[in-house]
Amino acid sequence: MTYTSPPLAGVVGWPIGLSRSPALHGHWLKRYGIPGYYVPLGIAPQDFENGIRSLPRLGFRGVNVTLPYKQTVLPLADKISDRAALIGAANTLIFRDDGGIYGDNTDGYGFIENLRQNAPGWSARSGPCLVLGAGGAARGIISALITEGAPEIRIANRTRQRAEILKDQYGARIQVIDWNRAADAMDGASTIINTTSLGMAGQPELNISFDAAPGTAIATDIVYNPLTTPFLRAANAAGLVTVDGLGMLLHQAVPGFRQWFEHAPEVDDDLRKAVLAA
Repeated sequence: MTYTSPPLAGVVGWPIGLSRSPALHGHWLKRYGIPGYYVPLGIAPQDFENGIRSLPRLGFRGVNVTLPYKQTVLPLADKISDRAALIGAANTLIFRDDGGIYGDNTDGYGFIENLRQNAPGWSARSGPCLVLGAGGAARGIISALITEGAPEIRIANRTRQRAEILKDQYGARIQVIDWNRAADAMDGASTIINTTSLGMAGQPELNISFDAAPGTAIATDIVYNPLTTPFLRAANAAGLVTVDGLGMLLHQAVPGFRQWFEHAPEVDDDLRKAVLAA
């Protein structure tokens, strides 16, 4: 489609008031002097499909998609990326020139780039990865770890059946661990990842021992409120390198911004400060 107005994008969810994406993209727009806009769009469930389909006609180039619509949005896309298909969810929509909707999932990309930036030398190939949790966030991360060549991925979830479903989906490199043996499964792990909401503000803490973890292991949490979770404090006390979850949020936004606003943005300390201040 031909655009005759400033580039326009946004984030769709319900509710949407707490999203930090407008601050994130707004910082980039201001930094690079791009005369565009990125706006929060609260769309109620009963209006979701009509709302999404109306956005290209209103001049939007695309949107991010957040809770509760990451899975709901897939059937609305005319084409989806391989990673969105494998994960079963999309967080980024691109409205194409031919009027079609392209769906992608950049969560795994954001996770990997966060580790690369904040734990220099990290490689998924270094050894087994332990993933705590088996929800939607875990799917994106597991898919990315497999793509990056992780030799083994251990999944521990409070409901074992959900972890078994991921094993069935992702195959031989997945090993399911009972939740009460998660600490023991740190033995030999190179990367330890919390994908649960435990430790998030308002949620119970994730109490787990790092005694079995190698001193060379890297621990990371996808939670970024608080920035330093009890999980990361415990890992740091055990001498592990830790990476907080804010960088995943920042990096997952890069592909969409690059597509919508035709500029490759940088993730740096100024961006972190702007988003934390939002």
